[in-house]
Amino acid sequence: MSKETLSFQAEVSRLLDIVANSLYSNKEVFLRELISNASDACDKLRYAAITEPELARDDQDYRISISFDPDQRTVTVADSGIGMNRDELIENLGTIASSGTLKFMDQLEQAKDPQGAVNLIGQFGVGFYSAFVVADKVEVESRKAGEHQGWRWTSDGRGEFTVEPCDEAPARGTRVRLRMKASEDEFLSDQRLRRIVQTYSDHIAIPIYLGEGEAAEQINTASALWTRPKSEISEQQYTEFYHHAAHAMDDPWMRLHFKAEGKVEFTCLLFVPSQKPFDLFNPDRKHGVKLYVRRIFITDDCEELVPAYLRFLRGVVDSEDLPLNVSREVLQHNPLVTKIRKTLVKRVLGELKKKAEKEPEAYAQFWETFGAVLKEGLYEDPEQKDALLELARFRSSTRDGLVSLEGYVQAMKPGQESIYIITGDSPEALKKSPQLEGFQAKGVEVLLLSDPIDDFWTSAVGRYKDYPIKSVTRGSAELDRIAGEEKAESEADGDVQESKAREADVATLVAYLKTSLSGEVKDVRASQRLTESACCLVADEGDMDIHLERLLRQHTNGGDASKRILEINPKHPLIRRLAERASGAANGGGASAGNGGGSHTGNGGQDELQDAALLLLDQARIVEGETLTDPSSFARRLSQLVAKGLAA
Repeated sequence: MSKETLSFQAEVSRLLDIVANSLYSNKEVFLRELISNASDACDKLRYAAITEPELARDDQDYRISISFDPDQRTVTVADSGIGMNRDELIENLGTIASSGTLKFMDQLEQAKDPQGAVNLIGQFGVGFYSAFVVADKVEVESRKAGEHQGWRWTSDGRGEFTVEPCDEAPARGTRVRLRMKASEDEFLSDQRLRRIVQTYSDHIAIPIYLGEGEAAEQINTASALWTRPKSEISEQQYTEFYHHAAHAMDDPWMRLHFKAEGKVEFTCLLFVPSQKPFDLFNPDRKHGVKLYVRRIFITDDCEELVPAYLRFLRGVVDSEDLPLNVSREVLQHNPLVTKIRKTLVKRVLGELKKKAEKEPEAYAQFWETFGAVLKEGLYEDPEQKDALLELARFRSSTRDGLVSLEGYVQAMKPGQESIYIITGDSPEALKKSPQLEGFQAKGVEVLLLSDPIDDFWTSAVGRYKDYPIKSVTRGSAELDRIAGEEKAESEADGDVQESKAREADVATLVAYLKTSLSGEVKDVRASQRLTESACCLVADEGDMDIHLERLLRQHTNGGDASKRILEINPKHPLIRRLAERASGAANGGGASAGNGGGSHTGNGGQDELQDAALLLLDQARIVEGETLTDPSSFARRLSQLVAKGLAA
């Protein structure tokens, strides 16, 4: 039979165009594809020889060989697998509608052979086209096991290919020879080819040799640690594998090694580091879990395999079901990956829960290292919300160490209906917040949240079990409903009439402040939450939390801050004195009844009250970490106030 010239199937021509425009993220994957195809061919023959032993009787040595010739500018990948005849070359390399592997798997399923599991991977004739990324001509010589005639397939990837008889084809199997493009000298190197194999194909069960004849050297270990029984793997072997897989020097904090069986089968060997990876919060980071299919490396950047809030994980996932074809570059659309992800997440969170229950001190160390990342799942993964809430730990206003939400609920005061939180930049700064004073006076615990994600997940989650999660910097304090530890204030220092007068004075001051600060605050009210500070700012019930708004303004290059509620402490000496002044001014400018007596009439008294009102607001802003709108005016008012105090 003479040489035939045929055209590629239309879909193949489209695929070649895509490949030419860098479908694959790295050119070096061409070798991964050719090796996986060669491994596939060996596995096919190994299985076929079970029922037809004559197919492999002359040579039962399954191997993959790689060689290169710098002078001829060729890279060759050969295997001793099942090989292809003329029709199979045309079908497998000229079309993508059906693949050799797919048909073989269909036959295997129909046969229902009890020996079952044969390690078959992917589709020969899909990943194969990645060869044209680095080669301007590809030549395939093949002889099918059990047949005498060999065949040669040749193409430059430009729409046509030729098929012809070939006596130089291997005695059995396939040889793929690539004539490398002028720009691809890097692949004509022993060290480069060796490194690619060790990166992508080290754990393929078929031995891979580099070189020819007696100089050929096996360059893969042909052993996958995760496929071995756990009883056969030592702690040292696990640790060494972690060091290799994670490129890390620390020892793993936790290990998870299991095989999932059922509708989706995969083996998983994962590690939690004991130290925080340097790129944990780097936007350009890559996930540390590598995806394998039947021991062939696919990618270390499959974002759909592991959710972002588990990105600290290191290790491998080896699937028995995923196809090894071009879709590996778009794995996010594969439903099998979604099922693997769900199983993996459930197992990891389950192991973390066991660790938290059995080794709380060790778990506390983990939480300090990775808690901020894990909490991202509370915002991103509603399906795992309950499991993640059980794992969450927090700093507290009333006790040292970390507390769980369940531990918080068990310590709630009679009458307390909410879980109280406060968000800010650090636990130390939060403990000094004036908004905590009333809660501290009643012995009510407040969780101190200082990670940026805390402002987002608390709003998204809303509650834990039957308890709303409520910020102490937003809305009313509701402390009057809670039975506390504070001592009842005695009326011995004044009669009821004086108390009512003070309340009236405070009401007058509140009314004055509302008018005076009408363009600066949303409202003014007497505070339940303050016991020591004179004033503070809080967000209204339906408004954005103060710290969250500040974070968002920082990321959007400014913007006007929302108007807040100014709360004043009626029992603070400064507020009492201002209330007396405001009451005196409201009653016609007469002398106030407060300490120091004297008359404050006319515009001078009004100016003093106005300055005091603005100073109170600026003081509250400073405590909240806000930037003053007019620092110069604040400094002037403060200087005048101090000067008057020193002159008195």
